[in-house]
Order: sequence, then C-alpha cells, then structure tokens
Amino acid sequence: QVQLVESGGGLVQPGGSLRLACVVSGFSLDDHAIGWFRQAPGKEREGVSCIGASAGDSAYTDSVKGRFTIFKDNAKNTVYLQMNNLKPEDTAIYYCAANRTFYCSVYGWYEYYGQGTQVAVSS
Repeated sequence: QVQLVESGGGLVQPGGSLRLACVVSGFSLDDHAIGWFRQAPGKEREGVSCIGASAGDSAYTDSVKGRFTIFKDNAKNTVYLQMNNLKPEDTAIYYCAANRTFYCSVYGWYEYYGQGTQVAVSS
C-alpha cells in the first residue's frame, strides 16, 4: 500500500525557516520521483519542487529558487524540503507526491499524494 506522510509544517515569522519531511512507504525512492506541491486558500495547487530517482535531478519553481532545497535519504524513505527566508506568500498546505518515473517534473502529473502539512508565515 502506497503512503506518503508529510510533517514539519507550522507557524513561522517572515524570514524564518522550516524543514518539511515526506516519509514514503509501499514503493522505493530508487525508482520514483517525488514532488512537493502547495495550495493556498482560494488558489490552485502549484508545483514547488521535485527530485528524481537520481538525487542529482531536482527542480524548483521560480518563486522559491535560492530559498528552498529538496533532498532525500533513501535509507530512511524520506524526502525533505528545506525552506529558508520564508515569505507570507509561502503560506499554504504543502503536499508531497510520487510518480514512478526516473526524472522529475515540477509541474507534471503525479499518481500518489499525501494528506498535506500546513505552513503559515506571519508576523
């Protein structure tokens, strides 16, 4: 059974940092790409970042480049999203998603999604 469980969300002040984690089960990170998506109230879901089966394959949407870093630990079945210099516009529910492809796409289709974790950036 495929499962993705996100954690690490919370309330942080502008300029602060959070590290999100996505623990996966039922498949291997060796042959699946993982994406991070977010959805703010009243807005459509948008792709944020992704990492392919090869850790060297990663991508970011323009608004988070230089601030967010995606990385993974295959031994722990976990993909992380380190978010620095957070801005109020980063406030959203963040979801991780999986697809059985070697290469990732920030804006592509993913087959499995987690339940999400809330990130709120406010002073």
